Amino acid sequence: MVPSHVRAVRHSALTALGALVLAGLPSVAAADPAPGAGPAPSAAQTLGADRPSPQLLSALQRDLGLEPGQASERLVNEAEAGTRAGRLRIALGERFAGAWVSGDTSGELTVASTDAGDVAAIEAQGARARVVQRTLAELGAAKEKLDAAATRVPTADTPVWYVDVPKNRIVLEAASQAAGTAFVEAAGLEGEDVGVRMTTVRPRLLQDITGGDAFYIDDSARCSVGFSVTGDEQPGFVTAGHCGRPGATTTGYDRTAQGTFRASTFPGKDMAWVATNDQWTPTPDVKAQDSQEVQVTGSAQALVGASVCRSGSTTGWRCGTVQQHDTSVSYAEGTVDGLTRTTVCAEPGDSGGPFVAGAQAQGVTSGGSGDCTAGGTTFYQPVNPILSDFGLTLTTSAANTTPDQQEGGARAWTAGRVYETGATVTRDGVTYQCLQTHQAQGAWAPAGTPALWQRV
Repeated sequence: MVPSHVRAVRHSALTALGALVLAGLPSVAAADPAPGAGPAPSAAQTLGADRPSPQLLSALQRDLGLEPGQASERLVNEAEAGTRAGRLRIALGERFAGAWVSGDTSGELTVASTDAGDVAAIEAQGARARVVQRTLAELGAAKEKLDAAATRVPTADTPVWYVDVPKNRIVLEAASQAAGTAFVEAAGLEGEDVGVRMTTVRPRLLQDITGGDAFYIDDSARCSVGFSVTGDEQPGFVTAGHCGRPGATTTGYDRTAQGTFRASTFPGKDMAWVATNDQWTPTPDVKAQDSQEVQVTGSAQALVGASVCRSGSTTGWRCGTVQQHDTSVSYAEGTVDGLTRTTVCAEPGDSGGPFVAGAQAQGVTSGGSGDCTAGGTTFYQPVNPILSDFGLTLTTSAANTTPDQQEGGARAWTAGRVYETGATVTRDGVTYQCLQTHQAQGAWAPAGTPALWQRV
């Protein structure tokens, strides 16, 4: 039975979702449910946020200092906020400057725009409006200049840089002001609003001991399984790219023959997938605390500020929040772009393990700094780029059979394809626009998932 406070939150969130965009923005029509199917499912129902596991709730309460009931409320709020943020991102277009959730239960969604004329429209969707100077696209372009500079100049003293959406600026972590200034100048960003944060910590890879289920590479190094996948009907799993190169052989936690690294990228990205033999069966399970398991139902990307949990054999089941997406990290072994920065702690041995937000797969542990005694920062490689780059399908607990395709062509909605926010598809003669980045599944056809798609 769903607790009454969760039902109340879900109702209020759905009421907010029903409002139309005002103040000169185009109306946003929700996707129609399939004929005769009854009311369309809420975002929380689609993403599985209304039925979290006890292990997830317990860890959220412990690591985020939540009271009983707040963890459930938070997950529902985050699911509904992702849909509202997606609709507003599409409506605002080039003026969009980011979105994030805040508060103990993620009860406040903030959406930023560069135009004060958008405030009424944002507030009409139940979100807090913030007017800022630079669009998300402009911030991303500035960060790309730092990414390019990192290929030309040393980054040992400037190990991390990212787009800080709530502060509407680029942030660079540096060992000294001089090092930070030199890197900014090398990128051609002098005179722009780039914040330099002093730090003596350099992130390191976390590969010494296993995280999640152990596996061994070439009978020597150990890493951890991320998420089960299939590629061209071949079962396997994704993990961190620094764990092994293509062709490296693996054995499982029990030291029996397991598989081979089919593809691996590191540095640049930190992603790999291992094709397993017929003795290993893909499952949607992720190891949690007390030898329990949670299951993933999809890969919808969480907002900044959302709660996220990680599985690792060194430090177990740990939770925190998403701080920034699109973070670049300069490890001693090379620079990796496109990571997500989190407040989740980790230690050597947790590398390659899975990150989940509610029931949604987020990514695999790359590296970090600090520990789980004093706290720290951990970065993960998002899972959707892994699935897209390597042509993989995430194994989920939801039915994942592919329905008959009604249209042909590049724009036809296709199960197994990764769609970015704003992408357009056709299905049954209707055009839809994607609200949240995710890998499409057979059970998530656009007409029945207004949490992920809207009609245009």
